[in-house]
Amino acid sequence: MKEILEKLGIKEVNHGAYCGEWLHTTGEEVDVYSPIDDSILAKVKTATAADYDIVAKKAIEAFKIWRNFPAPKRGEIIRLIGLELRKYKDELGRLVTMEMGKIYTEGLGEVQEMIDMADLAVGMSRQLYGATIQSERPEHRMFEQYHPLGVIGIISSFNFPVAVWAWNAFVAGVCGDTMIWKPSTSTPLTAIAVTNIVHKVLEELGVPKAIFNLVIGRGNEIGEKLINDKNIHLVSATGSCQMGKRVHQAAAKHYGRVILELGGNNAIIVMEDANIELALKAVLFGAVGTAGQRCTSTRRVLIHEDVFDDFAQKLEKAYGSVPIGNPLDEGVLMGPLVNQSAVGAYKNALEKIEEQGGEIIYGGEVLTEDVPGNCYVLPTIAIARNDMQIVQEETFAPILYLIKIKNINQAIELHNDVPQGLSSAIFTNNLQYAEQFLSDRGSDCGIANVNIGTSGAEIGGAFGGEKETGGGREAGSDAWKAYMRRQTNTINWGKTIPLAQGVEFDID
Repeated sequence: MKEILEKLGIKEVNHGAYCGEWLHTTGEEVDVYSPIDDSILAKVKTATAADYDIVAKKAIEAFKIWRNFPAPKRGEIIRLIGLELRKYKDELGRLVTMEMGKIYTEGLGEVQEMIDMADLAVGMSRQLYGATIQSERPEHRMFEQYHPLGVIGIISSFNFPVAVWAWNAFVAGVCGDTMIWKPSTSTPLTAIAVTNIVHKVLEELGVPKAIFNLVIGRGNEIGEKLINDKNIHLVSATGSCQMGKRVHQAAAKHYGRVILELGGNNAIIVMEDANIELALKAVLFGAVGTAGQRCTSTRRVLIHEDVFDDFAQKLEKAYGSVPIGNPLDEGVLMGPLVNQSAVGAYKNALEKIEEQGGEIIYGGEVLTEDVPGNCYVLPTIAIARNDMQIVQEETFAPILYLIKIKNINQAIELHNDVPQGLSSAIFTNNLQYAEQFLSDRGSDCGIANVNIGTSGAEIGGAFGGEKETGGGREAGSDAWKAYMRRQTNTINWGKTIPLAQGVEFDID
């Protein structure tokens, strides 16, 4: 691991602020632990409020230069960053696993997602289009265009320590924005490694290096500085619903924009005609993958009464075969939770399940033997009711609730009867069921799937949810519009000046 850290530019003690160069930060020194075995990977001296001010000033200065680059030129620079990321895919993937705890193939997949986002952004750079609109006035042309917005704040969560940054940074970059990235203090080393890679590319090209900036620090200091900064035109934040509410309130004070990717309470509906084997595989990955620490993790399965017992029995058997252990080991499918705080949330949820009338049929244990660390838990299945308070909440852990339903109408009603609205799925071979689920009377989530699970969205589509999930969109489709300033233009190429709506205002 030492060799990997050195190759990625990670030192024993690292500074936590970058704005074209690494600042000599003097904030709190944070030990970065691996949840795999509780070992210290490295230390980070966090940024102070004064460090943030320096970074913000540099980001503003760089924006005034960066916005003048033609968008395809900005795209070419992102392309080169993507090529450089390819060189470090294995090392970055291993670091993601060591720092966050997801299995190695998922760590590699997250780095691949960054690379794919770079490719997607390159294409976007030549398609930042506007619309021509028919004017009601003769000899007038009306159209829309998009301009760079300014400095963007990116707040990322521990569970996807680099991919979510790329969703935002590469799109914002081709749009002509500069950005300030505040990663989770649980996973700052991957952010430092990525920033080192980006710095290398920008330095070789001789372009402004304060495009992709970084500040590492606690939310109550650096986070508050970022979300209250009136010079930050957009904050894209990933995290809890509580955090998102704070970001929204702070940004509203200076009329700032927000993209919020918050909690998910994602459900899969399994109808009586479903392909059970297909549904089992989707539920297993959705609920157990990343140890249940994805915003798109499957939390609830609404199962038709005709297949409930069979499905529950087969799912319990599948859970019993999931290899748990060191996520770097081949064949392991579930690693640890990120830290002891997450283990505490898992244990607290187990108590509430039983207090509120649920029945745990598998799991419900913290593992203390035959594992190197103390953040390993058993994935848990509980039979529950949708109206139980614990079911209405999102526990960021591998806890799955099985809920019995009678028909498609009840399934959709219960599916939507939670505060969150991110990802959803139905397993059925009935065309009417599928179309009803995808209709305006169906799923109220930002993502709705048929015969695939809730987890593992592709970057080509806009990603995000509704209700307490936040309502923002990132990654593909036309999500780029959020990172730009929209402008409507009208040109009069005639020799008169008629007014719209037939208004007459002539002076004799």
